[in-house]
Order: sequence, then C-alpha cells, then structure tokens
Amino acid sequence: MAPSCKKKLVRIVSGGQTGADRAALDFAMLHDIPYGGWCPKGGWAEDLSSPPGLLSSYPAMKETPETRPEQRTEWNVRDSSLTLILVQSPELEKSKGTVLTKSIAAKLNRPCLVANMAAEDEVNTVRRWLDENIGEGILNIAGPRESESPGLYEQAKQFLGEVFST
Repeated sequence: MAPSCKKKLVRIVSGGQTGADRAALDFAMLHDIPYGGWCPKGGWAEDLSSPPGLLSSYPAMKETPETRPEQRTEWNVRDSSLTLILVQSPELEKSKGTVLTKSIAAKLNRPCLVANMAAEDEVNTVRRWLDENIGEGILNIAGPRESESPGLYEQAKQFLGEVFST
C-alpha cells in the first residue's frame, strides 16, 4: 500500500459477519491494526447466534440496540470515512447486504468501492482508491457472507494482505 494511505489508516471496522467482515477483523488483529465496528445486539452472526456471539472473540466491537443486521450495516458506514466491499465475482455485487451497504454509503455521501478480488490489477485499484479517499482513516470493510460466497473469508484475508503490503 502506498505509504501515505498506510499512515492515515487508524482503524478497520466491520460488522463481524462470516466472510469478508470476519476476514477484515482477523486481518486487523493479526497486523496490530486497531479494529472495531458495530454488530447486532447479542453479537449475532450466522455462525454465532447466541450471546455473546462475536463479542467473545472480538471484544472491541459494540452491539447495536437492535438485533437487525441492517442497523449494524448503517452504523458501520455512518461511523467510517469510507467503505470497501470485497466480492469474488460481479454477480455478488447484487447480494442483499452489498446492495444495502452501497445504498447507505450513497445516502450518507461516503466513498464506497466494490472490489472484485478476482479482477486483474484490483489490488492496485484499491490502493489508489484508498490513497484518494482515506480521510479520517476509519475503513469499513464489508462483503457477502461466507454462506453466500464460499471461500470468501480466505480470499479476502489474502487480498487485504496484498493491499496493505509495502
């Protein structure tokens, strides 16, 4: 990643759902990047349906007052400088969560990029976009659930490693 962007990044946030969200949180923890974000009340995720759910593994996350995942999505976009959505193919840009995230970012006038990780030179595209848009340094990373896109977690974690490598 270009040095200017890396210096400006202060935190990675995510909703903690399986797939891209969880990859972002694990990547941040592995690389000593502060992390956080909002998760539904009870720490709910598709693989952690009982409280404390996500909060047992990701204590820096906060619960929204409601159990609706849509509130988590909105609050993560709202509290971030920009949102990066990671997908494995163009078809996944139409997933319910991705469409919602993009529409909230547009409504709140927040920069948002959908990155197809399989596309050629996408790492450099994301690096340039981050350099131009990082702002206050809070990056929301989102994407489809693992159940919608098997293998997304591993691919997203690897992709983030390439984006943030010097």
